[in-house]
Amino acid sequence: MKTNIELATTVVNQLKKSGKTLAVAESLTGGGLGAAITEVAGSSEVFLGGITTYSDLSKSKLLEVSKKLITKHTAVSEEVAKEMAANARNLFKSDYAISTTGVAGPGKAYGKTAGTVWMAIASKKEVIAIELSISGDRATVRNATIESALATFSRILSL
Repeated sequence: MKTNIELATTVVNQLKKSGKTLAVAESLTGGGLGAAITEVAGSSEVFLGGITTYSDLSKSKLLEVSKKLITKHTAVSEEVAKEMAANARNLFKSDYAISTTGVAGPGKAYGKTAGTVWMAIASKKEVIAIELSISGDRATVRNATIESALATFSRILSL
């Protein structure tokens, strides 16, 4: 299994090769996804930035995620993950954006159990969302989310 830094290096190299750019919108991962990407030397050529919107208020104020959407579906939902990614792509004017939202634990939030995660990837053409169910403690859930986001995005870039 590759480490998050190895996965981030692969993603950065793929983006460089394709001449594309990336931004991130993070909640659950608290900046960890952006941190993994910026560990890679030369990532500034393709990584435009990230925003950590940990609270519902910051999601609506900074990322302009609809308050109605958050109220109807909760912040831990496909709909919110998709809007986070799409709005981050627009905010940073990037080719792609990845978002992460979920419950790291311990315990429940938004009526969802710890380990419930949504991530989304936005491009100019579409926004896809993936639900994950991750077992483990808070650090494991957050790290596995970063790993899954990088691995999934790398697979998409290789298509």
